[in-house]
Amino acid sequence: MIDRAGLGDFLRRRRELLRPTEVGLVPGPRRRTPGLRREEVAQLAGLSVDYYTRLEQARGPHPSEPVVTSLARALRCDLDERDHLFHLAGLVPPARRAGRHVSPGLMALVDHLTDVPARIHTDLHDVLWQNPLADALFGTSTVNPVRQWFTDPAFRSLTPDEDRAALSAGHVRDLRATAARRAGDADVTELVDDLLARSTEFRELWERHEVGVRRVDRKRFRHPEVGLVHVTCEVLLSPETDRVLLVYFPTEGTDAREKLDLLRVIGTQSMVELRSASSPEDLHPSS
Repeated sequence: MIDRAGLGDFLRRRRELLRPTEVGLVPGPRRRTPGLRREEVAQLAGLSVDYYTRLEQARGPHPSEPVVTSLARALRCDLDERDHLFHLAGLVPPARRAGRHVSPGLMALVDHLTDVPARIHTDLHDVLWQNPLADALFGTSTVNPVRQWFTDPAFRSLTPDEDRAALSAGHVRDLRATAARRAGDADVTELVDDLLARSTEFRELWERHEVGVRRVDRKRFRHPEVGLVHVTCEVLLSPETDRVLLVYFPTEGTDAREKLDLLRVIGTQSMVELRSASSPEDLHPSS
């Protein structure tokens, strides 16, 4: 059963403990509110301000699991605080495998990597967090990029034709390794079954039974403003932790450094959004 008073109190106290700089926001002048403002938490969590305000005032609806997960991330909760938030919302906390939870320290690290694109994702490549330069280079789509690679031709168009076969094979080999390590897990089975049903290319590569965890790779991305960007991808956290920190360094001998510097100025304003699915309605309630 939801504890609305306890949930509202915990949300307010966590919000008041945080400072804008801790979550990558500019403090600005005349801040009378201790910690973050409600609208800032709502923005970070992908919620409407009215919805978040009603939760904090103990008069909101029963929040869903995705909403509580987003709030825990926005408020930089550690695992104990995240579990407490779930209990207050009348929900069962996720298993203590890293899963979709991102620790405050890891988010802070990515926020401070300002001159290279960086992403935190699961071992199935669900993007959990990325810094502004990654937003500028890849867009802000929340769709799993492996699923999108095999199902969305527009997404593939960002990669040169001659690179696509190797990238497809790399995706499948890496997923094979994860599927063997986490055999039977529902999220793994769902992704594999979906791709087997929707992509002939994936099915043919899967049947080869090739395996290989990707730890470093070189990729090229077409960007609508700066053109072809050459990057070297380094995995800085082992996928065995269920979370991966992927950093995209400019490839030596190319003009990638200059193009990434330009993207820091351009930002995300001109980036074409490659969303093939809308966000869940309960993440952006209208009332």
